Amino acid sequence: MIQTLFGSTEENKTGLFDRMKQAVTRTRENLAERLEEVVAFGKEIDRNTLDDLEATLIGADLGATTTQEVLAKLRDKADRRQIKDVQELKRLLKEELLAILNAANPRPVQRVDGTPEVILVVGVNGTGKTTTIGKLSQVFRSQGKNVLLCAADTFRAAAIDQLEIWGERTGTEVIKTKPGGDPAAVLFDALQAATARKTDYVIVDTAGRLHTKTSLMSELEKMRRTAQRIIPGAPHETLLVMDATTGQNGLQQARLFTESAGVTGIVLTKLDGTAKGGVVVAISRELGLPVRFVGVGEKVGDLLPFNPKEFVDSLFE
Repeated sequence: MIQTLFGSTEENKTGLFDRMKQAVTRTRENLAERLEEVVAFGKEIDRNTLDDLEATLIGADLGATTTQEVLAKLRDKADRRQIKDVQELKRLLKEELLAILNAANPRPVQRVDGTPEVILVVGVNGTGKTTTIGKLSQVFRSQGKNVLLCAADTFRAAAIDQLEIWGERTGTEVIKTKPGGDPAAVLFDALQAATARKTDYVIVDTAGRLHTKTSLMSELEKMRRTAQRIIPGAPHETLLVMDATTGQNGLQQARLFTESAGVTGIVLTKLDGTAKGGVVVAISRELGLPVRFVGVGEKVGDLLPFNPKEFVDSLFE
């Protein structure tokens, strides 16, 4: 399973936390600055203070729904004079954000021993989907796992070429067909090859849109049925790639995929390029899905496993 791949040594934890802190630097600086400003205006932290905090949280892209949910709980504590200073406010705010992220904890992945784990990667074009697949392959290979990439975004020739480039960078074989070919057919070939070779992981690139009248969601469903025929229980994961810089605007597109494509988790790219890192919390709250990985740069190793506590801590420390 994805969540078991990463070591838990203190050195690993420290390194990942530092990289997460660096990725959310802009969000953290904005939050810290605004929190200090909000609290400085009042001698005590009351409802008026928290009203001023609303714009700060929305500005961090928590979204209106999530912000109101968090503030409702903080206002209750403020009414009972349980928030003494800015440090206490930060602690309580961290608790509320962590509770939302933990509520979307991933469900255990069911797979059959001895068969490849199949990961379907979906999302609109431009979110960094194919790049994420290359980085994910590197994550698995660095753990000594065998990986096969499936170029099933056949409607965009550039996607096949891009996946091949990532295959070369990471030393991973790519199963492909000619541009415009049947995505389900290339998936069939990839899963047959992976089963014969006892491959650990098959990562499948899918179309972000189609140039034909065929519905994208129907095409994805056809691929799911193909996977299930060859490997019972497949795909074991369906990861939706989202661009953090699009924030709330990307949520509507995400809902379409989550409703139709059986999404089990989110990969959030370009987290280092935005001051609105709070969108991580909004995604978990509004889609009810866990964030599995975050992209924090362009290099092959710039895909981090997502840890809710480390993320929340990095926003305030």
